[in-house]
Amino acid sequence: MVNFRPIDRATPFLLPPSVEDWLPKDHLARFVVDIVDQLDLSALSRQYRGTGSAAYHPAVMLGLLVYGYATGVYSSRRIETATRDSIAFRYIAANEQPDHDSLCTFRKRFLKEIEALFVQVLVIARQMKLLKLGTIALDGTKVHANASRHSALSYGHAQKIEAQLEAEVKEMLARAEAADQEPLPKGMSIPKELARREERLAAIRQAKAQIEARAAERDAQEKADFDAKMKAREEKTARTGKKPGGKPPVPPKSGVRPTDQVNLTDEDSRIMPATGRGYEQSYNAQAAVDTESMLVVATNIAQVATDKQQVEPMLEALADLPDELGRVKRMLGDNGFFSAANVESCVVAKIEPLLAAGRDSHHPHWEDRFTEPPPLNEPASAVDRMKHRLKTRKGRKLYGLRKQTVEPVFGIIKSVMRFRQFLLRGLAAVQGEWTLVTMAWNIKRMAVLAG
Repeated sequence: MVNFRPIDRATPFLLPPSVEDWLPKDHLARFVVDIVDQLDLSALSRQYRGTGSAAYHPAVMLGLLVYGYATGVYSSRRIETATRDSIAFRYIAANEQPDHDSLCTFRKRFLKEIEALFVQVLVIARQMKLLKLGTIALDGTKVHANASRHSALSYGHAQKIEAQLEAEVKEMLARAEAADQEPLPKGMSIPKELARREERLAAIRQAKAQIEARAAERDAQEKADFDAKMKAREEKTARTGKKPGGKPPVPPKSGVRPTDQVNLTDEDSRIMPATGRGYEQSYNAQAAVDTESMLVVATNIAQVATDKQQVEPMLEALADLPDELGRVKRMLGDNGFFSAANVESCVVAKIEPLLAAGRDSHHPHWEDRFTEPPPLNEPASAVDRMKHRLKTRKGRKLYGLRKQTVEPVFGIIKSVMRFRQFLLRGLAAVQGEWTLVTMAWNIKRMAVLAG
């Protein structure tokens, strides 16, 4: 006879249930609650008025968001449902069920405060002896914006639509003057049609102004890059007495291009190349990751697909970290971060740069792995010293940490935590959400490191 366990859903508990009995001792939800309970949430609590109906405690709301992002549940509606269906979420919520409006409002309201809590989590990791800054790896990854690339309006198309609408407005004004001689089509109201076109014209002109402002910023950046390249060539000529090889840099062309565009859903997002999928409306999410613990120690959001301009903001973010976390000694980055100016900035910040100055061949000769380069000729620039360092056996070993540090973090965030698109819109909101994502990753990683 088959022996099955009995099924009994009707008998009440003999003793009152306790949420402490719901989860194993080593469950991630327990660790999230422990970390959140150690955070100073006074900056959040002070913003509640204390009147009206009782609010959900910030520790509960933050714990739900952190655990949600750590396990791939981002939507406030899905989190609300999980507080009823999931034992882990019910444990974090202390058997309460915050509604999705409260969760959504909390996330948008305290994005700036979450950035400060991100640093507090790092301090806790240091106190747990899980983090000590030394070598960090820097990289960026494209994350879809909460907008479609089909909602983008190019400058050339905006001019075309603007001309069409202006012609239609003139035509309707003429029809209004001749309305006594020529009757209007049935159901047509010229004032309503004019108002509709004037509204569209105002939106298009605003979009054109944004595109023109972006073009002016791009022109200034391209001119600064061109001047820096020319200055570097001149300095090299003066130092070596030889004319630099290769073609000289071409002066950039200024002005708005017909293909310049703005997205009407999220104007801060940009069209960026997507791996294997053409182009998508995205942000360039940056992260600096500690090579020993794989904890993210600094973040940034870029609105350009390239990484070359992201070293300076990351150096500023690293400089703002508390002294108790230790000091960053070296920075690893791929060829996308390399420039003479970035190398100099790292040297000024007293951080050794190891930024790839080019692409290595996939199958170098085996002897290259066991040989040292010849001594560096003096005097040498900061770039020459870095290139020589990268050719040494120790330098190659250090740089090899980059790929096994930051790229797995992005892979886990996108594939395991399933974070592939921002929910919020606008640069400031996206920056806050990316901080929340990386804070959730840090806590998830700390749970593993703490065993």
